[in-house]
Amino acid sequence: MSSEDLERYETEMELALYREYRDVVHLFSHVVETERRFYLANSVDVKVRGEGAEVYFEVTMEDAWVWDIYRPARFARQVRVVTFKDVNVEELAKNELEVPDSGFRPGGR
Repeated sequence: MSSEDLERYETEMELALYREYRDVVHLFSHVVETERRFYLANSVDVKVRGEGAEVYFEVTMEDAWVWDIYRPARFARQVRVVTFKDVNVEELAKNELEVPDSGFRPGGR
């Protein structure tokens, strides 16, 4: 497989992932970002653990979808993430969950 073939394959996979996101985003109420992944979930619980300088976050999500191009199954009933890095959790209003058709056309036409 040439590097061009690999690049084309990854581009197609990213486009398929975005299309899947666009199709499922309306099913979820929360967006969660960690240093490694982006999630959609319907229930999110973040707990701060540790003492002093050794603080970490334990994030539990239910009914989640994982933005990961290499996962064959992106839906998960429950996800648990433990991280020392920042965690961003947003609860979105339903109208914010709809992905607008931007009318974007490659080449600006």
